[in-house]
Amino acid sequence: MDNDLPLVDVKNSPSTNSNPLSGYYRQPKIFVNLPSNGDYYPAGALDRSSNGQYAVFAMTAKDELMFKTPDALLNGQSTVEIIKSCIPAIKDPWVMPTIDVDTALIAIRIATYGEKMEITSNCPKCQSENNYELPLTDYLSMAQKFVFSGTLNVGELVVHLKPYTYQQLTTAGLKAMEQQRVFEIINNEELGDKEKIERFQKSFTNLTSLTVDTITECIAKIESPQGATDNIQFIKDFINNAPKDVFDAVQEHIKSMREAIDMPNQKLKCTECDTDYEVPITMDQSDFFAERS
Repeated sequence: MDNDLPLVDVKNSPSTNSNPLSGYYRQPKIFVNLPSNGDYYPAGALDRSSNGQYAVFAMTAKDELMFKTPDALLNGQSTVEIIKSCIPAIKDPWVMPTIDVDTALIAIRIATYGEKMEITSNCPKCQSENNYELPLTDYLSMAQKFVFSGTLNVGELVVHLKPYTYQQLTTAGLKAMEQQRVFEIINNEELGDKEKIERFQKSFTNLTSLTVDTITECIAKIESPQGATDNIQFIKDFINNAPKDVFDAVQEHIKSMREAIDMPNQKLKCTECDTDYEVPITMDQSDFFAERS
């Protein structure tokens, strides 16, 4: 009878193969709602939640090291890797809408170091060093309440917009660096006038092309009395040939949406001379994730 019992491979059984330390793996610290409500993500980029809340884990030691890699900071790769690690539902942070980026980074900071963040600033009047604590939960609440305005009426046209992706935001940062190069060319006394003009024209052309491409990528569809189109090439042709006031209206609306999601400046009072002043709060950088002692 005993010979009829099924054989059990003790060496490869699930119970002996499971890591005895798995119970000590990190667990979600908080749950957040994304300002986008999960919209604007391409298929497969977000494991969409049924209740709109997403688990946020604390950073690992490996994650923290990512913020000490200069190249990864410059090109956005560190931010992408940290978001993938700490908010697993976001499968491809490169294509996440930027209206979700601030919420994600604040939530990760809270999950890793707590609800308050210590900052140090120098008073613009007396230069005294001042230490303050930022209530990150307040900023998180503000970020989650942001509502993206995706429709713009320009004369007879109805322009349907979508937020920048994180990739586009990174490209915009590189575009700003390109602009800086233009000024460096003008002020470079070692270059001859002819070479200055040639380099300036090349940089200016690249900059203009980047601007047009970025605006085009934020347009999902345009409606007109003659019909509607979501064809990216048709939209790009339109942007390249549109009257200046139409282009400016679209660009200004996109800019206003981008600025509306930015964290407001922190109002401070100098502990030495009582001067009131403000400091900008940024997140997509190593300083935001550096643990304060």
